[in-house]
Amino acid sequence: MDVLGFKVAPITLEDAVGRVLELALQPHTEASQVVTLNPEIVVRAGQDPDLHKALTRAELTVADGVGVVWAARYSGAALPERVPGVDLVTSVLERGGASLSVFFLGSKSGVAQRAAAHAHGLYGTVVAGWHHGYFDGQTEAEAVVTTVRESGAALLLAGLGEDQELFLDRYRETLGIPVAIGVGGTLDVLAGAVRRSPAWTRRLGVEWVWRVGGDPRRWGRFPRLLRFAFLVLRRGRRVRG
Repeated sequence: MDVLGFKVAPITLEDAVGRVLELALQPHTEASQVVTLNPEIVVRAGQDPDLHKALTRAELTVADGVGVVWAARYSGAALPERVPGVDLVTSVLERGGASLSVFFLGSKSGVAQRAAAHAHGLYGTVVAGWHHGYFDGQTEAEAVVTTVRESGAALLLAGLGEDQELFLDRYRETLGIPVAIGVGGTLDVLAGAVRRSPAWTRRLGVEWVWRVGGDPRRWGRFPRLLRFAFLVLRRGRRVRG
């Protein structure tokens, strides 16, 4: 299904979990990339050709943000439901259990390690390794890629902020793992460093309002959300016209 030029899979959370596990348990010579699409990424991709290319090359793209679901509906299509990145990751870990080996990459020092420990304790996840997300330059990045490749992980969870999709696309041929997901702040949630928004915000689809409103560091993201709404309305008028 096309949403502002990106192919979003019209699947449920349960189906997405099954697809990720299917990819993870198959041998691959390069990593299949999973993108959890939200309005911010769409807007950034419109200004960054490399990011746009990385997103369009992904094997699976799901609707993380409620805005993506709204955009599909406004254009005359319909997605069955949101597939929030946090829910996708935790459900994959839960269903995969001890049959799934995972490398945890990203966030500040110690966070990925705590996320890995919690995943092992909660779900029996096999921890293939972990590494923080603060590395600079090609040399350090390639050293991290080597560590991931040599870990033998079936799944890479990469929480590298705005660079995660570019990183996964750039090194997909050398990571040597079946599947990689850009997970944003999910590692912080798994580690217990960040609390999820209340359940009622998730039910109503306003989780993003809670996150942005409660963290002044996120207030600068409002212009991107407004830009996304403008793009959706403009495209919708063209489709309906």
